[in-house]
Amino acid sequence: MEGIDKLLKPQSITVIGASDNPARAGNVVIRNLLAGSFRGPIMPVTPKYDAVAGVLAYPTIDSLPRVPDLAIVCTHASRNVDIIEQLGKKGVKVAIILAAGMNQIHHDDGTTEEERMFATAQQYNMRIVGPNSMGLILPWLNLNASFSPIPANKGNIAFISQSAAVCTTILDWAKNKHIGFSTFLSLGDACDINFAELLDTLCRDSKTEAILLYVDSVKDARRFMSAARAAARNRRILVVKSGRTQAGSAAAMLHTGGPAGLDAVYDAAIRRSGMLRVNNTHELFAAVETLAHSVPLRGERLAILTNGGGPAIMAVDALSDRGGKLATLSDDTIQKLSAFLPSCWSHANPIDIIGDADIQRYEQAVNVLLDSDDFDALLIMHSPSAIAPGNDTAKRLAEVIKAHPRSRKFNILTNWAGEDEAIVSRKIFTEAGYPAYRTPESAVSAFMHLVEYRRNQKQLMETPVSTGEVQANPRHVHDILNHLLAQGIHQLETHEMRPVLESYGFTTLPTWIASDPSEAAHIANQIGYPVAVKLRSPDIPHKSEVHGVMLHLRSAEEVANSAQAILDRVSLDYPHAQIDGLLVQRMAKRTGAQELRISVHHDAIFGPVILLGEDTAEWAIHKDAAVAIPPLNMALARYMVINAIKTGKIRQRHRPEGLDIQALCKLLVKMSQLIIDCPEIKTFDIHPLLASGDEMTVIDASMSIAPFSGDKAARLAIRPYPVELEEAVTLKDGREILLRPILPEDEPLHADFISHVSVDDLYKRFFSDVGELNHEALANLTQIDYDREMAFVAVETILDDQGHATPSIIGVTRALSDPDNTEAEFAILVRSDLKGIGLGSILMDKIIRYCQSTRLKYMTGMTMPANRGMIMLAQKVGFQIDIQMEDGVVEMLLPLKR
Repeated sequence: MEGIDKLLKPQSITVIGASDNPARAGNVVIRNLLAGSFRGPIMPVTPKYDAVAGVLAYPTIDSLPRVPDLAIVCTHASRNVDIIEQLGKKGVKVAIILAAGMNQIHHDDGTTEEERMFATAQQYNMRIVGPNSMGLILPWLNLNASFSPIPANKGNIAFISQSAAVCTTILDWAKNKHIGFSTFLSLGDACDINFAELLDTLCRDSKTEAILLYVDSVKDARRFMSAARAAARNRRILVVKSGRTQAGSAAAMLHTGGPAGLDAVYDAAIRRSGMLRVNNTHELFAAVETLAHSVPLRGERLAILTNGGGPAIMAVDALSDRGGKLATLSDDTIQKLSAFLPSCWSHANPIDIIGDADIQRYEQAVNVLLDSDDFDALLIMHSPSAIAPGNDTAKRLAEVIKAHPRSRKFNILTNWAGEDEAIVSRKIFTEAGYPAYRTPESAVSAFMHLVEYRRNQKQLMETPVSTGEVQANPRHVHDILNHLLAQGIHQLETHEMRPVLESYGFTTLPTWIASDPSEAAHIANQIGYPVAVKLRSPDIPHKSEVHGVMLHLRSAEEVANSAQAILDRVSLDYPHAQIDGLLVQRMAKRTGAQELRISVHHDAIFGPVILLGEDTAEWAIHKDAAVAIPPLNMALARYMVINAIKTGKIRQRHRPEGLDIQALCKLLVKMSQLIIDCPEIKTFDIHPLLASGDEMTVIDASMSIAPFSGDKAARLAIRPYPVELEEAVTLKDGREILLRPILPEDEPLHADFISHVSVDDLYKRFFSDVGELNHEALANLTQIDYDREMAFVAVETILDDQGHATPSIIGVTRALSDPDNTEAEFAILVRSDLKGIGLGSILMDKIIRYCQSTRLKYMTGMTMPANRGMIMLAQKVGFQIDIQMEDGVVEMLLPLKR
């Protein structure tokens, strides 16, 4: 991370290509550096001038009197490979490249200027920001190393953008709103330093409370997801993702040179990471304001207090459109409000206190509402009124809310309509710490930002699980797929997929193959009516093009005639199409059932993803499907289904049996597990899935397969549960235990484990009195990202007198690696009543072997001098021990063998 540290905490700067020409970027950067009053040395490099803006210049990089921490390269794209070479030889560790178009300059060997520059930087262990960067602004260091015409104020927001134009727009907007920044960085094309590394660093920065990202594209999905999931636990992260449309996505690809992924997949990734996506830069800062002024949302029920019915109705419409929830008033609250409100008040939410409401009526209503528990957030609306002047009402209500003992339990939002005077009113609320909005729709939008952020944070805690919930036979499926591939078969239809699907618990309809209409009629007589007859042809992917599916056939004559009609239409419209016969199926019971479509799509960035929607003839994945990124567990599958319903991708049908969400979730988890286990599967499409109560029947399906070699988990954006790391072990006393990676379901077991560890042992492990760990603390210990953290639990299973198995965690070891995957900090904890049976040594051996397998260079740890058992164990396996008695700590270091 040396390059990142030099980038965000530079003490000296050189500007390559500095100029005295005011029209040149090299001149703008120098002037911005001087105007910002940066305290470190500024060293212009140019052979043209003795000084730039009054600062002594150096003719070459080699002539610089010291090695600068940061280089700002303002030269033409064609010169930058050579300049990076010179900077690398000088020992510079990080450079910002302003030039655009480096990915457009191609050489005879097929490489671009950008690729050559990056390769040169790697030779010298040098890091690159850009190219096509606007530069860097660090207000707390008085550093403006950019060509932005607008400076940035000091603040607690970090802004990272791939677009230089968006940077200047945001700076201009923020200046008028008096919004400040801790870090402001333009990544440009991000050929090297990327969002993931910056998230890893900024989430630990004391000056940063929120992180805003403007994303065109992501290149390393796994690292981005891991960093975002970790950072979102500590900081609010908001994202503007460009390319929401297909045309916009193509434009984003041209802009940064990154691959074009499906926008709905980005949306799913952002939600899964616990971040919040907003649609534009205006919404971005509106969301920041709301989140900054708000206590954590305890629920999603919104109450609306208003002196105007029309604006309140607009707010309710906006809430309904966004999938929000209007609070219901209790009889007690209605009775208390009725005691002083006119008899014609609404007697419901929205609480319309009528246009003649004065300040006192507002005050009384607010106090009654804050005394209740009928809602989670309160939107106070005000339309211009002579009886309740806007500014006076705002001042009084700000005082009333602040004075109420329960006000901190709720989120308070305000909407003061109008201009002129209302601007002052809104400022009164903002200064009092309550977000204020100009329109009902913007207020509701802000509330829904809170709701969506809460939902995403909740989803963040649902770490993926890919074992235990699906009973499957992966080895059998691999044998089936490899056998098919050996025969040169790459496209599978329903009847060929049946063994695969049934191995994972899918319910399918029995299917027979007929070579001609006569055989189809014979099969139909055998299996019973009604039946369906379907065309088999690899050259006609959409059977509907030739009416290739005939349903509800009730006699041999109907079957024969329908089959012949299908073949006739094919010979007429597709005379050269290959026909592999006809499929015959018994008709499924469709009465009251819902036809869904579930597909696996391989995204260019995030790998395999699961799509869910209605089975329609014009299925368009970019708009008709909800998206989820595997691995899925039941909770994550439920998020997907509920999102599909809320966004209209699946319609809620009003029928007695309804849609069994639990059954659908189980099927989605099965599909997720199948994708994880079988990398040979490239695409997988169920069309339709017949959902009838808890019966989920695959009517028609198709699958494409291809040989696969390599790490099957590497193709996934989120690393699944590593079942291959499970290991059975025998302790000294003969008891059998299972060493396995920790699971999110282990939270209650982990809590029970902690209860069997003495206060003294816990103090030695955590260096403080931890007391009873709450859900959030336990979730952080059990819901880990397996890509950057590993925890192994030693699980003993005890049988009671009735033969029931009860698992119990008796020891835990974990390792948390740094973002560069250079070293990992480890820890071991054993139940206090189970010491002396060799468990500590077994856990130590397990975590060392794991760290070696991940190519880490070092393991580090820290304990207390009183923890003699841990110190002796560490010495025994080769740790270097440094006992620092004055500080009361013992540092442990183990170089790892490759």
